[in-house]
Amino acid sequence: MRLKKKILTGYGVVFILMGLVIAWAIANLVSLGKATDEILRENYRSILASVNMTNALEEQNSGALAMFLGDREKGLYQYRVNEAMFIEWLGRAKDNITVEGESELVRSIDGQYAEYRRQFSSLTLLTDNGINKINTPYSIYIKEIHPIFTKVRESCLKLRQLNEGTMYNASSKANNMARHAIFSTIITAVSALSLALVLSLILAERITRPLSSFVDASRKISKGDYSVQIPFTRGDELGILANEFNQMTSQLFKYHEINIDQIISEKNKGDAILSSIEDGLMIFDTDLKLTGINPAARMMLKMGYKEISSIMCSDILFKNNLCEFIKKTIETGSQPDIPEEQRIIQMSDEKKPSYFFFSATPIRGRDRKLIGVVVLLRDVTRMKEVEQLKTEFVMAASHELRTPLTSLGMSIALLMEHTVQKLDRRDATLLFAANDDVNRLKSLVSELLDLSKMETGRIKLDFERVSVSTLFKYVEEVFKSQLNIKGVNLMTRLNEDVPDIHADANKVTWVMTNLVSNSLRYVSNGGHINITANRVGSTVHISVNDDGPGIPAEYQKKIFNKFVQVKGHESEGTGLGLAICKEIVRAHGGRIWVESGTGHGSTFIFTLPVAEEER
Repeated sequence: MRLKKKILTGYGVVFILMGLVIAWAIANLVSLGKATDEILRENYRSILASVNMTNALEEQNSGALAMFLGDREKGLYQYRVNEAMFIEWLGRAKDNITVEGESELVRSIDGQYAEYRRQFSSLTLLTDNGINKINTPYSIYIKEIHPIFTKVRESCLKLRQLNEGTMYNASSKANNMARHAIFSTIITAVSALSLALVLSLILAERITRPLSSFVDASRKISKGDYSVQIPFTRGDELGILANEFNQMTSQLFKYHEINIDQIISEKNKGDAILSSIEDGLMIFDTDLKLTGINPAARMMLKMGYKEISSIMCSDILFKNNLCEFIKKTIETGSQPDIPEEQRIIQMSDEKKPSYFFFSATPIRGRDRKLIGVVVLLRDVTRMKEVEQLKTEFVMAASHELRTPLTSLGMSIALLMEHTVQKLDRRDATLLFAANDDVNRLKSLVSELLDLSKMETGRIKLDFERVSVSTLFKYVEEVFKSQLNIKGVNLMTRLNEDVPDIHADANKVTWVMTNLVSNSLRYVSNGGHINITANRVGSTVHISVNDDGPGIPAEYQKKIFNKFVQVKGHESEGTGLGLAICKEIVRAHGGRIWVESGTGHGSTFIFTLPVAEEER
């Protein structure tokens, strides 16, 4: 028998049993409903008739009493109205005789009521004829009519009590039937569920027993035993599955035998590639534990052949902020965006310091979950040495050029002062051009010297407590005439919570004036320049915004390098202004960057530390 047919058969039996339970419950409910309906249908109308007859009789008797007491017309009207109502409900009671003894009781009520009507009519005639000399009408009523009224009323109450008793008995019968239905339904349901449970256990056992063989075989395969086979002779789906499983394990065994050498070869190839990489390579898991390292990194960190199973990041990179950088990469899932100069770490040995540029790349699994970080260390010591030599050469050359340029400038100035009027127009033009070029060279040499001093850390900063509002006022005053000539609007905005800064006022002023000068150079007539300052944590962010042509994205990181100018927007400057700004801001412990887009203006932002009292 097929597995599907076995399952359907088992569940079919369960469905049949449940259907029987449901049918039994429905039958009991129908029986109980019929009993309840019988109670309402057979007795309710008789009770209603007796109640209404009693009410009508009492109202009728009240009318008779009122008539005999003097209110003849009202009493007679009330009597006649309720007389008709009594006769109507008495007729309904005659038509709904269903209980033993009810027929005799209804006939008794009919006879008594007829006597009551007859006595009332006789008394009414006596009253109409004025025969009331011996007894008053009320005394006659008490003597002749009231006893009959009492009998009729008691008979009506007996009729009501008879039907109520019958209804109570029927209700008790219905309750007994309900209890029997509940008990029998419970017995049937428990029996059906027990039988269904037994059948389900048998069916589950027949299905899961062969599946256990598959589980055991799968565990052996997961441990590397690809020769496992499942002995199975059944003809159902499980037998087919066992046959396919055995074929699969055979293929896996063959594949394993064929490819084990290739896998080992690929692993050795990967190890050889990692060993040949001159850059240091380290792998950390999400707990900052070292899980892999190549020989170059071992050499950089002087680890030798030390076992890495228990090495943490802080054990080998404790002298710099690289572990913190790796931690942020793990927390955010991406490499933090920090300036390149801050991604160079120094490692010193007995002879000389070494410099390494580091980067971190997240490693993700199949579900895109972060499982580790690859850290690359690139030796940039030689590059740093070359850069240092270049800086020293530029500083020395600039220093040597300053003296002859000063002499040359003084000579040209003397010529312009004493002989320019004697020269013809062309010679005078050449002399003025030479003077401009000398001044430009002197400015270039001065800026190169300043930049070299900053790069080598030889610049002297006079730190003091500086008010940002004072810097803003100074900038407004410096550029007041130039702004008026070009028709550019300069707006400054200083938030109330901006504290004083800890900085060299002259150097920071130089940065601000350089940034405003650049904006003024590129903003068209009628344009706008905005200078703002706001506090962010322990730093103050100062920004210079303009609505000029903007800076293309490919230049936004390069413009802070020396001699870099945006193509198509070259000016008469030296291309050193932003580089000097960058070094001044770095010397203050801050950073500078630009936010811009072509045609959307530019915003230069730099940060400065808050004065100590405000921190």
